[in-house]
Amino acid sequence: MGYIPRLKTKYREEVSPKLMEEFQYKSVMEVPRLVKISLNQGLGDATGDKKLVDNAINEMSLIAGQKAVPTYARTSISNFKLREGMPIGARVTLRNEQMYEFLDRFVTISLPRVRDFRGINDKSFDGRGNYSVGITEQIIFPEIDIDKVNRISGMDITFVTTAKTDAEALALLKHMGLPFKNQNNNN
Repeated sequence: MGYIPRLKTKYREEVSPKLMEEFQYKSVMEVPRLVKISLNQGLGDATGDKKLVDNAINEMSLIAGQKAVPTYARTSISNFKLREGMPIGARVTLRNEQMYEFLDRFVTISLPRVRDFRGINDKSFDGRGNYSVGITEQIIFPEIDIDKVNRISGMDITFVTTAKTDAEALALLKHMGLPFKNQNNNN
């Protein structure tokens, strides 16, 4: 059998039994799990410079370990010099092994490199068990060579789960290792 990511075995052996006990599920199939991780980067200045989208796609492909695709404008907005069909960003969706590998690198390597990091906000759930976090600088990822970066830009990372409530999703992501801010010293 092939390689199994560390967090995938952690989910099966530790996280799933903890969640079964915590929420009193009757079946293992009820236990929430991570379905996919979506990375999205919008580039407002891409209307003026076409190379920005190419650079974003290359950087996001390095970060995710999977080829990123450009996103295109749906409508034309004359005030922003934006026409329908223009490339304005990059995105990539990770599933299965790549998803667990990215999550492991994100939690253990990238997040500790954020300046003044005290944990991620636990208020960014959407009500259906999905969590989104914004990253302000792509240089926190070790795959990015700081010397070759033309422009520092951020990205949105969305964790899509099968959880039915935000409390279940929060418990799942906490057990998976995401460092949420402590409840008692929120600023």
